[in-house]
Amino acid sequence: MNVFIVGVGLIGGSFAKDIKRLRPESKIYGIDTSASHLKEALDLGVIDLESSYADLALADMVIVSIPVDVMITELPKILDGVNDNCVVFDGGSTKSLICKTLDAHPKRRNYLAAHPIAGTEHSGPSAAIENLYAGKTNIICEVEKTAFKLQERALELFQEIGMRIRYMNPDAHDKHIAYVSHLSHISSFMLGKTVIDKEKNERDIFDMAGSGFESTVRLAKSSPAMWTPIFEQNKENVVETLTEYIQNLQEFKQLLEKGDYTGIFNEMNDTNKIKEILNGIPLNKK
Repeated sequence: MNVFIVGVGLIGGSFAKDIKRLRPESKIYGIDTSASHLKEALDLGVIDLESSYADLALADMVIVSIPVDVMITELPKILDGVNDNCVVFDGGSTKSLICKTLDAHPKRRNYLAAHPIAGTEHSGPSAAIENLYAGKTNIICEVEKTAFKLQERALELFQEIGMRIRYMNPDAHDKHIAYVSHLSHISSFMLGKTVIDKEKNERDIFDMAGSGFESTVRLAKSSPAMWTPIFEQNKENVVETLTEYIQNLQEFKQLLEKGDYTGIFNEMNDTNKIKEILNGIPLNKK
């Protein structure tokens, strides 16, 4: 199987590592705008060969893992270049605009709209790890618009990797992901900003930061180049989640100002049920 990875960073590179492990006869081609990323991916053995869009006709599978704003312009070009028996899927954290953009493309049947819910705060080829996706959920949107034999090829790979599959329409995906992913990244970035603004002496932050702070602010190390377009494409849903989040923060502040510690206890106690929701979801560390 000839697999082309467009964007040889954490997401694409981790798929490449799993494919090389599970299907060692496969050949992995890398496409990236960064020459240093391509060299690094080659040196690390994440890919076998550097490539370009000119070679896409050779592909049996194309995995696109680039910022979502770039996907809008590049996915149509990628579909233009593939053969009729190639499946193309992405790992974008937004789905509505991407699906609308490709809806009338002549090779829409070759595209599978996917979002593997996995990752770390790291980026680049060196961030790629095996088994990143094992036990993780992969959201598939508009599966009925993908040719059956092509979706089967992708789904078979997802199952080999050990992913759970959920089917969802693009609008529902973007609304739900705003709560469970996009909001948490904003919270992490803004917590980091608040502490940096307040504690100008970075040594004090380093000395006093415990594991709780480290785990909460971990996502603030994520790539702004990747996350700014996500917030742009999912603006309406993100604003809605922020409005609710800010209201909850204000209510907590009011309880504290009033000295209502019973109310604070009850709020936190009620929220402890999150443990039941998250039970069984493993954390990836690198």
